[in-house]
Amino acid sequence: MTLRIFTKRLSMTDAGGQSPCDGGCATAHPLPAVVHRDDVAWFGHVLALAMLFVLLGASAPHAQAPPGALPVTVAPPLAKRVTLWDEYSGRFEAVERVEVRPRVSGFIESVHFKDGGLVKAGDLLFTLDKRPFEIAVESAKAEIARQQSQVELTKADVDRAEPLAKSRVLSDQVFDQRKAALSGAEAQLLSAQAALKSAELNLEWADVRAPIAGRISDKKVDPGNLVAGGQAAATLLANIVTTDPIHFVFDVSEADYLRYARLSLSGERTSSREVSNPVRLKLADEDAWGHDGKMDFVDNALNERSGTLRGRAVFNNADGLLTPGVFARLALFGGESDAFLVPDTVIVSDQARKIVYSVNAENVVVATPVTLGPMIDGLRVIKTGLKADDQIVIEGLANPAVRPGAKVAPNQGAVKTSENQK
Repeated sequence: MTLRIFTKRLSMTDAGGQSPCDGGCATAHPLPAVVHRDDVAWFGHVLALAMLFVLLGASAPHAQAPPGALPVTVAPPLAKRVTLWDEYSGRFEAVERVEVRPRVSGFIESVHFKDGGLVKAGDLLFTLDKRPFEIAVESAKAEIARQQSQVELTKADVDRAEPLAKSRVLSDQVFDQRKAALSGAEAQLLSAQAALKSAELNLEWADVRAPIAGRISDKKVDPGNLVAGGQAAATLLANIVTTDPIHFVFDVSEADYLRYARLSLSGERTSSREVSNPVRLKLADEDAWGHDGKMDFVDNALNERSGTLRGRAVFNNADGLLTPGVFARLALFGGESDAFLVPDTVIVSDQARKIVYSVNAENVVVATPVTLGPMIDGLRVIKTGLKADDQIVIEGLANPAVRPGAKVAPNQGAVKTSENQK
């Protein structure tokens, strides 16, 4: 579209008809004379586009400034002399465990205990049919009487032959034979007496009694059954386990064993083989270490397959709460040392590692891998990974932007134990 503008000389006259430029204007002023409608529409579109560009430019956001530093609270780890307790899992075992088996064979006549009850040493548990054993005792007594009479007879023969042998009426050979017969009769008497003791012992064993005090299982054989006894394959009648005291058995890793051995060599902690180091224990439904005990055994070799060393502690169990086979957690005295403590809430899991966030000199968050220890005074012991001047992020971790590499604005705080927080 072509802008077509025609000009003409502007004629301006006053009231007298004279032009104001008459005689004074050197030239006429060219002005637009005619503007077509299409040209006006085109010019309006251009003006609208220009205004739109101006508006868009005014409303376009300016380049965003970098976000402000994230506020966090930091503090150095709490350095403290602590008593270390190493935690292990294990199970209770009875100090003594006995399988009750009969020493003689026979029919069970009666049972004298309640399944699962407590028994004392010597309590009658089972009674076997005694009649065969009573008969054996009577037979042994009769044999003794017979052998005693034989001894008396042969002794009388010796007494009569002795003067005859001295007077040479009886040969020495015959006299020696009579003395030998007396010795044989006496030996037979001793054998009969031994057989009587054996028969009486079998009669006594027909009463099956508790060999130890403890808690008995249910009966494995009911009355009226024939049981075998007196051999390795004797019938199992029941079993008894002691309840007080009770053992707790657990496994220690090779690394822990080496650490304990080095502490013992340096004199910082005496080996549990030499002294009864203290232990504490809590059951699966307990939060506190409410049971105190002591070490009483450390195995003499590591298990070649698992690479662990078996340890054993002993606990008093007067109330019978602790039962063989129950799972529990044990804390073993691991010596005293200087350690760093931080709140457990600042520990972050990074796949297989445990880390804490700290702030460096440029106020940038960095991840520091750490090795965890036990909880003491409400704080987590850090075995390795921290230094005394590290600035640990203790507040502000809930903000997802607080991650390694983030710029932060640290505020100084302090790590406090559970006692100082009260």
